[in-house]
Amino acid sequence: METVIFFCLLIYKFARPDDKTAVLDLWLIFLLLIYNVSGGLLPDPNLPGSVFIQEIIAYGTGFITPSYFPYYVYKGFGLKKMKFHAFRGVYIYLIFPYLLFVIAYGVSGKLSVAQNLLILPVLYAIWVIISLVRALKFKYSGNFSTGESKEELIGLLLSLTPWVGLPAIVYFDLSQVIEASVTNTGFLLLLSLHLKNHISLFRKEHQRLIQSETQLMNWNSTLQAEVDRRTHELIKISEQRTNTLVNLAHETKTPLTLIDNYLEEYIAKNGNAYELSIVKRSLWKITTDISNIFDLERLNRGMSLFNHNQVTNFSEVTNDSLALFGAYCQKIGITLHSSVQGDILIKADPAAISRIVINLVENAIKFSANGGSVEVLLQNDGNKVRLSIKDLGIGIPPEMHKKVFEPYFQLNTTKASSQGMGLGLPIVKKIVQELNGEISLNSDPKRERGTLITVSFRNHRFSIKDKQSAVSFQGGKIRDIGTEKLNLKEIVHDERKKTLLVVEDNISMVNYLQRKLSDKYNVTVALNGNDALHIIRVPGSSFDLIISDIMMDKLDGFNLAKIISEDPNLAHIPFLFLSAKATATEKLQGLKLGAIGFMPKPFSIQELMQQVDSIINLSEKQRKALLSKAIDHLSYMNGHSPGKTTNGTDNFEENCQVYQLTPREKAVAKLICEGYKYKEIGDKLFIAERTVTKHVQNIFEKVDVSNKIELINKLAG
Repeated sequence: METVIFFCLLIYKFARPDDKTAVLDLWLIFLLLIYNVSGGLLPDPNLPGSVFIQEIIAYGTGFITPSYFPYYVYKGFGLKKMKFHAFRGVYIYLIFPYLLFVIAYGVSGKLSVAQNLLILPVLYAIWVIISLVRALKFKYSGNFSTGESKEELIGLLLSLTPWVGLPAIVYFDLSQVIEASVTNTGFLLLLSLHLKNHISLFRKEHQRLIQSETQLMNWNSTLQAEVDRRTHELIKISEQRTNTLVNLAHETKTPLTLIDNYLEEYIAKNGNAYELSIVKRSLWKITTDISNIFDLERLNRGMSLFNHNQVTNFSEVTNDSLALFGAYCQKIGITLHSSVQGDILIKADPAAISRIVINLVENAIKFSANGGSVEVLLQNDGNKVRLSIKDLGIGIPPEMHKKVFEPYFQLNTTKASSQGMGLGLPIVKKIVQELNGEISLNSDPKRERGTLITVSFRNHRFSIKDKQSAVSFQGGKIRDIGTEKLNLKEIVHDERKKTLLVVEDNISMVNYLQRKLSDKYNVTVALNGNDALHIIRVPGSSFDLIISDIMMDKLDGFNLAKIISEDPNLAHIPFLFLSAKATATEKLQGLKLGAIGFMPKPFSIQELMQQVDSIINLSEKQRKALLSKAIDHLSYMNGHSPGKTTNGTDNFEENCQVYQLTPREKAVAKLICEGYKYKEIGDKLFIAERTVTKHVQNIFEKVDVSNKIELINKLAG
């Protein structure tokens, strides 16, 4: 029975490894088994070993087993007052007397002599029982009125008394039958009491688990209701915003159409001009983007834009669409190859087929480098009709293949002016899905350049009547894909003008700003932050203002401003942001980076010009103020009162005119005469040290001197 109980407890321990009380029960039943086996078999003259050793083992198990019980009740029942007996008392009053028992038995050779020493454990057993009652009284604060406290008091006394009294049974040399009956009965009572506590604990845990599950289900139901409510609100808000956007796009189409028509009429009467071509291209881009927003939203709502209950000559539509790109491809230096199988029919709206072809070919041209090529292939392939467009452009990484079909996703490209809104491919995919077709993309820039997009449709069989009634669609003319080349105004650098650096990735905006600003300033342009840094760090270069966009490839405007502000040779250059990213957070970030101003797009060119003039004038006033202080200091060093005109100052001015020094060179020369080092001169005049060095070289050549002493003597003497 005890063996069965032991293995049941072992299984329970494996089932609940975190339950530490199971270990207490396992040790209890294990010690009981050892005690019963040794006490029942030993001593036996038929077993190997001396009777002395057998007696020592038998008595040893009888002492060790009771020694465990104070620890058992201390841990298992939470009796804090039993701590002394659990960790010290048993060693002093049970284990130590047992060692004395062994010594006495070994010396005298008589068991009866050694048994006289067991009086000490007997007295200790009485002490343990008294301590047990006190520990229970402390645990329940002296109140034994509850059923639980009474049950624990009676159970522990009945179960522990026989075990603690085991030395008394041995001392009085009672029979082995009485010894085994008393001790095993006590064990069963103790184990039963502990198991009952376990069962009560399990029931409480089970009840808490049921309550927690019920509460969790209630919370889940409440949470689900709240999620549904908020989701409904978000959907409603999203629909309202979408409806507002669609209505705005719809309402905008009419005035854009009127503007476009009147512009066409004006150009037809008065001829085209560069500025008008920019207006026309920008107007066409706005019209296309708004139409795409409107069309994509209708497709997302399941509203078809097309009538697919007609037979379309796929071949003619493709040829007509490709013809629109011929002149444009020649203009930008891209070769367009096509192989279109004749009389391929499809059940679809010709406008839808034309939109697919034009959009895919347009994308291929956009992302192809100058001198590249685009191949278009249309053919019957068994039960499929396949349209393939291949380019040799920048390619699309595999991880981006799915994203390019998501609305508003844009690939980073060095051809920044060709960026749209990312709506073309999503619309193409929607149309292909409407026609139960498939669209696939094959591209990996790491292996080879270029992208291959394939659209396939089911090949239907058409009657002769269908072939005769098949329609095609003329989509009109291709106005502009949006790839504009740099068309900068040729300007000779004028030393009398201030110099600006414009950092902007949109080609049209670069051309516009350079033309507008070059009337008053020397204007240098860069298409991204990296190019700007290369230009700024060219030896001898000097800029009075940097005007920069924020969103750019390679190095954006914020990082450019940070690099410049941290470089002591460049930190003096004023920085003006000109960007469509103009939230309060972005403005604050720009100003923290040291920008002197922040103008949002769209902007007024008159306002921009005034802002630039104000910044330049302010910088010039600061330089003049510093120069004036330098002159006053120089006069003071020469023994004259600051601010007063002296012959020395007059001589300096006259000498500078004689040697034809520029205003910048004159300012540098004055600070040299004052004794400043090149770096200090750069800090005072807000120019780089290498720029100071270049000015000094020019001054030395003009004045015909080889050192500062000679220069001071010639200019200030």
